[in-house]
Parts: sequence; structure tokens; C-alpha cells
Amino acid sequence: MNRTRLRSTAALVLLPGLALTACGSGTTPGAAPAGAQASPAPTDDPVAAVRTVDSVTALLPADVRASGTLRIGSSVGLPPGAHYPNGPGKAPAGQDIDIADAVAKVLGVKLDRQDASFETILPALGSGKYDVGTGNFGVTNQRLKTVDFVTYIDDGQGFAVKKGGTAVQKKVTDLTQLCGLTIGTGAGTTFESTLAAQKDICAKAGKKPYDVKVYSENGATLTALQQGRIDVIMSTINGLRYQAAQPAAQTTFLGEYHRLDVGFAFKKGSPLTRAFRAAVDELIKNGTYARILRKWGTSASAIDASRINPPEHR
Repeated sequence: MNRTRLRSTAALVLLPGLALTACGSGTTPGAAPAGAQASPAPTDDPVAAVRTVDSVTALLPADVRASGTLRIGSSVGLPPGAHYPNGPGKAPAGQDIDIADAVAKVLGVKLDRQDASFETILPALGSGKYDVGTGNFGVTNQRLKTVDFVTYIDDGQGFAVKKGGTAVQKKVTDLTQLCGLTIGTGAGTTFESTLAAQKDICAKAGKKPYDVKVYSENGATLTALQQGRIDVIMSTINGLRYQAAQPAAQTTFLGEYHRLDVGFAFKKGSPLTRAFRAAVDELIKNGTYARILRKWGTSASAIDASRINPPEHR
């Protein structure tokens, strides 16, 4: 999730048998992406042993301590971030689910998890519908104008191509490498924003512009790649890496393009941020955080400490 405005950043790409989540886009609440099947989740449970920490709970507002519940808007897309391993309507699983559940246990509260599409969560925080949002939201300077963040991982933007394809054969370090190609990405994501912000880069280089096709479902993006309707996918680093490790996906990850902090999202000025930061730091200190990331294969995205509203990576 690199840092250019992410409007949806929790989603990755699905393949027959799996899906990805990114700094960016999610799927329709409660629905599996078209053509995707659920992939099995790891069975270990690092969250089970987490206990409430009174000194962290004390940082919560009195009304939250009294109610014991927080409403969380959750964009559930695909592994490793958040997906439905047993199908829609069943319990979600993934790195974001485990971290949120572990934070709630440290805080001594229960989460009222409500599925929501990625692009609806941040506006709903401002209206008070949710107390906190998750969806692999990347921290960008644009978003920081209206939303507060508490970071819990470092992800970002990357590219993938069809295995054996010739459109792009090396790591993408400059968008001019994509001139003349068709790029597929998620709606409302930082990826879409990045591509739109640099839409003139090819013309300035004297090359044919790249074309961008936006998809609301991760499965549709992968299908488009497999069928040759797009040349490249732009999505989250962790999602694309996870996808490429699945033989059925038939994709090749082209490496990291731009890193972004990812965090819990709150309405501007929320009194919850200090407590959430302390809870994430407690999980880092007691080893639960490392076990969760190891479970989902995202250890390379670990952070040393949580931060409130860090500036966007440059």
C-alpha cells in the first residue's frame, strides 16, 4: 500500500481458489468475488492466549469502558488480509481479523463487526456509524485530512502479471514501464489514485498512454488478467505476493513499487487512538503480533511500534 491516496486498500486479487486483499479494495459485503472459491485458513490461533491489560483499558473513554463494545466497519476481501475461508455468512479470517480481535482482547472490549464495502467505511466513520474501520487502509496525506490512523503493519503497492507473459518481465520502478499496456486495479483504491495522478507521464515521455480498467471485485480482476483483457494487475504487496504463491493463480509478482503504512481508521479527533496504539504496542511486546504475521506469511511487513497519524511514506 504505497502512499498515494488509497481510497480502498484492503483488497487483493482472487483466483480460482483464492483472493487477495490490498491497500485498497474490498468485495461486496458477505459475497465472494465472482469465480473465486474460499481458501483454507491456517488453524493456529495466536489470539487465544491474549489477555486484557488494565493499563491499556484505562486509556479508553469512560463510555466505551462502560458499554464494553466497539462497532467496527470491516472490509472483508481475500487472504492474507481478510476473507471467508468457509464461505460467506461464516466467520471471517485473516491477518486484519486476528489483529483487530487481539487488540479488542487487550482493551477488554467486544467487537461488533459489520461487513462493509471498502469505499463506504471512511465516510461512515465521520457520520458515527462505526467507531473504527479496517480494510488494509493505507495512510496517505490526503486521507489524514479527514481520518485518524493507528498503524499496525507496513504494506504497499505492487504489480503482478500472468505467469509466462511478456508484457512486463522485471520489477516496475517507474510507471513509464507500463506505457501502452492495460492495467487492472480495484475501485476506490490508492492504486487507482496513483495511476490517475500520473496519467500524463507516458505522453511526457513520448509514449502511448497506459489504459486503466477498474474492477469492483478482486476475482474479476484476476479473470481479466488470465483471459488477456488486461496486461498487469496493480494491488497490495502482501496480496499479490500471496496470490503468486498459489499455483492456481498463474501470476508472477513483480515486486514492491511503493510502501505505505496501514492502520485502523477513526474519525478525525477520535478519543480511541491512544488506546489502540497502546494495544498494538502491547501485542508487539508480548510476541502475539509476530505470531499473527507469521501465521499469515506477512512477517516482512512487521512494524517496530504503532504510530498515530504518521506522514505518508515518500
